[in-house]
Amino acid sequence: MEHPIAILKQYWGFESFRPLQESIIDSVLAGRDTLALLPTGGGKSLCYQVPALCRPGITLVISPLIALMKDQVEQLKARNVPAAAIFSGMPYPEIDRVFDQAIYGNLKLLYLSPERLTTEMALERIGRMSVNLLAVDEAHCISQWGYDFRPAYLNIASIREALPEAPVLALTATATPEVVADIQEKLRFPVPNLFQKSFVRSNLIYAVLKEENKVGKLEEMLKKVPGSAVVYVRNRRKTQEIALQLQRLGLSASHYHAGLDPEERSKRQDDWMKGLVRAMVCTNAFGMGIDKPDVRLVAHLDLPDSPEAYFQEAGRGGRDEKKAFAILLYDDSDLQLLEENFIKSFPALPEIRRVYQALGSYYQLALGAGAGESFNFDLVTFAKTYRFLPGQVLASLKVLEQAGWLTISDAVYIPGSFFFRVSREDLYDYQLKNQPVELILKTLLRTYTGAFQQHVAIREEQVARFLRMEKPALVQALQTFQREGIIDYRPARDAPQLTFLQDRVDARHMQIDRQWYEFRKKRARARVDQMKAYVTEPVCRSQQLVTYFGEKEAKPCGACDVCRGRTRPEPSGREFAGIREKIRKFLLESPMDEKELTRKFAGKEKGLVPAVLSYLLDEAWVELHEGRLYWVANQ
Repeated sequence: MEHPIAILKQYWGFESFRPLQESIIDSVLAGRDTLALLPTGGGKSLCYQVPALCRPGITLVISPLIALMKDQVEQLKARNVPAAAIFSGMPYPEIDRVFDQAIYGNLKLLYLSPERLTTEMALERIGRMSVNLLAVDEAHCISQWGYDFRPAYLNIASIREALPEAPVLALTATATPEVVADIQEKLRFPVPNLFQKSFVRSNLIYAVLKEENKVGKLEEMLKKVPGSAVVYVRNRRKTQEIALQLQRLGLSASHYHAGLDPEERSKRQDDWMKGLVRAMVCTNAFGMGIDKPDVRLVAHLDLPDSPEAYFQEAGRGGRDEKKAFAILLYDDSDLQLLEENFIKSFPALPEIRRVYQALGSYYQLALGAGAGESFNFDLVTFAKTYRFLPGQVLASLKVLEQAGWLTISDAVYIPGSFFFRVSREDLYDYQLKNQPVELILKTLLRTYTGAFQQHVAIREEQVARFLRMEKPALVQALQTFQREGIIDYRPARDAPQLTFLQDRVDARHMQIDRQWYEFRKKRARARVDQMKAYVTEPVCRSQQLVTYFGEKEAKPCGACDVCRGRTRPEPSGREFAGIREKIRKFLLESPMDEKELTRKFAGKEKGLVPAVLSYLLDEAWVELHEGRLYWVANQ
């Protein structure tokens, strides 16, 4: 077995691990089931990538995010680590080829979606692999207590029976104590084994600011805080609007969302990573798996739905351990919108059934068929076709996904592919009879030598550029070859992939457990309420977040807007009267300084004392003499 430090130096060029990484890796290499709870930027991926290279065999990585899988595979290949991913939308021959590579020892890491893991084909092939580790990324998805439950994760435990020698490494950045316990139970840990780094990010300064002019405040922050910035908004339209406003103010900004052309997305991300663009205005599609160390500002112009989502997104700032700012800007309308979005997220069952029925018709699925089939999904076209509101469709899909009927991925670019369906001799005859397209076919032959054996990826843009023709003209020619039986051509796709996990049933018989549905709604309600409290309650921001994740003894950070007095508590009438009466009682017993008085209060009341005391001093109920407070009112 190779030593972890040697592997780290050889492939990543680092001299040492980050805190907890080495302990987690040692636990895994000792064969123990392990749960790693590391905040965003804590280096979770190395915790399974290094062990994968320490021992013979292959590591299976279960991940729900196709874009993240593809990104990690590309990074590993760049370090000469053989890796691959299998996800929805891939052609069957390609899936077959990747599984064979894994069986014959040509891969060190294989990434799979949880839905793909339990297919008959996967189960048969995995049983023939020499698996040294089963890594479960985003492990909070296995828990119904969590904010992003995916039922397919519940099937992961069953795969362990086929891999009795392989330990499990579960990883997540966001888990409450209930979720931590649930993960270990659902994955059948024989004994609890948790490695947890504190959620406290001492270099990350949180602030929540109530602002009517958010863009004006954002401009001010960007001018004060140097370095790269990420600005999160809720929808695609706003990414462009805010970026344009920043550009008009003379600031370097671009925008990013999943609906952009894949090449444009890649270019914008690269420009931001290289520092050619300073501020990226984006939806939450941006940032997953991006390890840019010098992000000095993460700003939210809309309220996230949960503390988990906010903590993960804010945590993309200051990964180099230097000072960074996580600023959330809001107004009263944002709180109302958060409430409206919660209500819309749990549609009535008849509405969910209507969406399910429409999906079956849209894809022309017969009753009793469709399990495992994937389709491109265009939300706007589907909604228009069946006269749904887009938000109505998204909410229903989320419920159907969590109930195990289907799954839908974010938009992910899948290159076009083709293979020759005829022999070389027949292809030569076809070229002689079709001189105008001969050059196209010769170019395909020279460029893609393996296309007679299997599907090969084709970059239509590059081929068109080489042939000095427009891309649409090339695609039209490829489609003609397809119709005439010369090639089997699958155009490039860049749309969300909707996969049916069960055969289609009559919508009237499509069941969703009412008790489960109400449980999920109750949990979502609690997360929304906690997000509202984070915004509105004048309690240390860092303390609120880490307490939510179970660190009950967390101390005030001393740096957020509340700790620095930027946001002052505003007591209610009842709270004011109660604190005033206590101040009167304490000062009549003995005059004291402000610190001594404040120490006599606890909890929320302690944070409200300065506001009440300020009023009492202004109204001369209390006087200050030589640093000591005296009660002088007759009331």
